[in-house]
Amino acid sequence: MAAAAATTVASQLPHFVGLRRAGPGKAEMFSHSAVHFRLDQSSKASRAVVAMAGSGKFFVGGNWKCNGSKESISKLVSDLNAATLESDVDVVVAPPFVYIEQVKNSLTDRIEVSAQNVWIGKGGAFTGEISAEQLLDIGCKWVILGHSERRHIIGEDDQFIGKKAAYALGQNLKVIACIGELLEEREAGKTFDVCFKQMKAFADSITNWQDVVIAYEPVWAIGTGKVATPQQAQEVHAAVRDWLKTNISPEVASATRIIYGGSVNGGNCAELAKQEDIDGFLVGGASLKGPEFATIINSVTSKKVAA
Repeated sequence: MAAAAATTVASQLPHFVGLRRAGPGKAEMFSHSAVHFRLDQSSKASRAVVAMAGSGKFFVGGNWKCNGSKESISKLVSDLNAATLESDVDVVVAPPFVYIEQVKNSLTDRIEVSAQNVWIGKGGAFTGEISAEQLLDIGCKWVILGHSERRHIIGEDDQFIGKKAAYALGQNLKVIACIGELLEEREAGKTFDVCFKQMKAFADSITNWQDVVIAYEPVWAIGTGKVATPQQAQEVHAAVRDWLKTNISPEVASATRIIYGGSVNGGNCAELAKQEDIDGFLVGGASLKGPEFATIINSVTSKKVAA
């Protein structure tokens, strides 16, 4: 019986090894990323126009991570239902799995619901996992994939994450695809190399980008209170959009939303939102506070201010 189960896993999951990180391999290089960029606060300022470089609607996601109780989530949902939100923003929240149905049944339809993870394929004998089909069955429309906590704590590698994204999209589950560098990678001037390598792993598996939002989250800024300067974030976002233009198509580069995550809060969101290649935010801790999350959602108004 055990042998049969092992055979089932092997037949359904040829890339299961991606769950365990191997030692760091040589980054795959491609033409336009051969130049190494050093990103710091003295970098050249971004373009001055306060607008969206892409054509997609402003997008704000709230990643609740492993936080909350039935009581606290009921209060948070109540706050969100009572909030006045700008109309020209797509809003998504990602509760822990066990609270998804509670949120889905009580949250305003104005806000869509996401999962924080999904399995790489169809359901079956995979203890502890949740399939895309199951998420859709309870009304989830989105899933977050490639978050740094999944990469660096759980041990998911680029290829494994890319294949998760491809399967989810194939089941009509929309994907928030996360990328971002460690502090030592930034200090070594490898920010673009790391982000482009992660993007390539998504691109190797994804054929339809229509339901993909890219979230740039520098790992050193997640939950640390540190945040990339607007210029630092803009520079990476512009580079990622250029990568899409060069490696996928100009149309995908324009239509794909590239959002920023990393200690975004009610105090810094407006300045970040003014950057033309920042199309919204993926918010952690501040998304657990209804009024502050509403402030972040409404930072879309910064896009409407003339430069």
